[in-house]
Amino acid sequence: MKVKMLSRNPDNYVRETKLDIQRVPRNYDPTLHPFEVPREYVRALNATKLERVFAKPFLASLDGHRDGVNCLAKHPKSLTTVLSGACDGEVKIWNLTKRKCVRTIQAHEGFVRGICTRFCGTSFFTVGDDKTVKQWKMDGPAYGEEEEPLHTILGKTVYTGIDHHWKDPAFATCGQQVDIWDEQRTNPICSMNWGFDSISSVKFNPIETFLLGSCASDRNIVLYDMRQATPLKKVILDMRTNTICWNPMEAFNFTAANEDYNLYTFDMRALDTPVMVHMDHVSAVLDVDYSPTGKEFVSASFDKSIRIFPVDKSRSREVYHTKRMQHVICVKWTSDSKYIMCGSDEMNIRLWKANASEKLGVLSSREKAANDYNQKLKEKFQYHPQVKRIARHRHLPKPIYSQIQEQRVMKEARRRKEMNRRKHSKPGSVPVVSERKKHVVAVVK
Repeated sequence: MKVKMLSRNPDNYVRETKLDIQRVPRNYDPTLHPFEVPREYVRALNATKLERVFAKPFLASLDGHRDGVNCLAKHPKSLTTVLSGACDGEVKIWNLTKRKCVRTIQAHEGFVRGICTRFCGTSFFTVGDDKTVKQWKMDGPAYGEEEEPLHTILGKTVYTGIDHHWKDPAFATCGQQVDIWDEQRTNPICSMNWGFDSISSVKFNPIETFLLGSCASDRNIVLYDMRQATPLKKVILDMRTNTICWNPMEAFNFTAANEDYNLYTFDMRALDTPVMVHMDHVSAVLDVDYSPTGKEFVSASFDKSIRIFPVDKSRSREVYHTKRMQHVICVKWTSDSKYIMCGSDEMNIRLWKANASEKLGVLSSREKAANDYNQKLKEKFQYHPQVKRIARHRHLPKPIYSQIQEQRVMKEARRRKEMNRRKHSKPGSVPVVSERKKHVVAVVK
């Protein structure tokens, strides 16, 4: 005996709230909907317009420093805790949820050049112009105790940067050379240098934790192996690199922030050609930091703006700026991949959304479904001229806009001059050099 039974899913016709709109059953047979693609195009266009309407990325300004913010550090275990160091030697610990400073330490005399947290989050290290390395407890002193460092190391030269190992109780400092330290000792385990110029930044690889990279003022980016206590190889660029950042998902890739307004993503296995040249800034790039997903990174520049770049694109997808923001010195992407922090010359730390039009707070299931649908529509029609134009457009400050126009003219003049030289020279005497190979001078092993 056969029994036929009607089955209905209440989710298809029951409203979530009494204020919600009534659900209407739909037949998805394509023959009944001959204008489906034109309708989807209009929806994609509207979704792109609404994305620009709701793009309000600025969230908060953390003010309290009395001098320019020189360095930032994230807490490895807590999303709400951020550390910042200023040019007057002051270190502040912030609570992002309350948007307040919870602790202030007068750590150094002169600039705080670098700050990093221990991998377990119980303490942090600072270096400054007073030739000292200091370790501090993350928790404040008990009632009646004075604010004092756990350990202080007196150095012979000024330290310009510091980074902690991702797994072991060891850290690296840079200045005249790269020093590897054990937390229990006051003398470095080993010192590495290749050349005689001052080193501005040192970073441990988050995956292959024995690898570290540094950049020096003689235009070098040097890679070191901590196990052999020797430099591996170095690449020399046209201009000086200010800092580097390793990709947290791909152990062999890193991005360098350069003085020539560009960022260069390198594969450490083939340093003779960058994987990608990221161009959009109109002044020196001072800092760079990857998102935890490894798909994007954020850069801070002397041109008073920060930009978000996809790893595989040469142009930025987003630019953030305010009227009051001055030269941006440091930038960090939070560990939940939702927010960006930047510290600038005018003593403020600013908090931004990583996705400018994202709605914060709890979303209902229908809001999530609508967002996903709109996102797929925008991806489907992203190359249509109207959708592309609206999605790409950004309002820029007048100085940045005029500098972009000026650099475009200069670049076109250089290209035209090179074409004329090639046209009026012996065939093969003026070779065609790609944009990626132009800026690498040499690779030394």
